[in-house]
This record gives sequence, structure tokens and C-alpha cells, in this order.
Amino acid sequence: MNLTISGHHVEVTPAIREYVHTKLERVRRHFDQVIDIAVILTVDKLREKDKRHKADINLHISGKDIHVESLAHDLYAAIDALVDKLDRQVIKHKDKIQEHHHDAIKHMPDPASA
Repeated sequence: MNLTISGHHVEVTPAIREYVHTKLERVRRHFDQVIDIAVILTVDKLREKDKRHKADINLHISGKDIHVESLAHDLYAAIDALVDKLDRQVIKHKDKIQEHHHDAIKHMPDPASA
């Protein structure tokens, strides 16, 4: 798994990097076929103080790319909301993959005709 964390108008400190890494472990616990993760942390220069911290993530897994973004008052809150959204989408994708493995029943011979 390749993890890239970059900042736009914000310095990515080792504490922020470690926080993102520990939060993304939750996603890897649900789905371990992650190929590449790109996280972009941004602080917008807005006049009003609310929701100026933004976190984006591009997750590349086998068969799909997932993009999630979140806005919050605090950078850590934006990362928490981002991981919550990402976790829900990864679980939804995993459920879709697992449902398709059982579609072969319609191709089985009918037991009444045998």
C-alpha cells in the first residue's frame, strides 16, 4: 500500500502524518486490498472561520477508485469525518463484491429435471 500525504497551505507535521496513518488502519481492517492512498489536507483562506479545513482522499483499490472529501472547523475533525465517510464507502464496496460471488446458482442444473 502506497500512502501519500500532502498539504496545501498547511505543513504536514509528523503528528498529523501519524494521526492520518492510525485512522487509515481502520479502513485496512475492513478491506486489505488497498493499492494506493493519496491524502490532501488543505486550509482555505476564508474570511469566516467556519469550515476552512478540508481533507480529500483518493483511494485506489482493485476494481474501483474512491474519492471522499470533508470540511470542518479543525483539521483533526476533518480527518475524522473523512475516515468515517471512507469507511462506509469501503464497506459498501466490499459488500457489493461479496454479493456477486453467489450469482452462479442460476447456471446450475435444475434438480427436478435430473
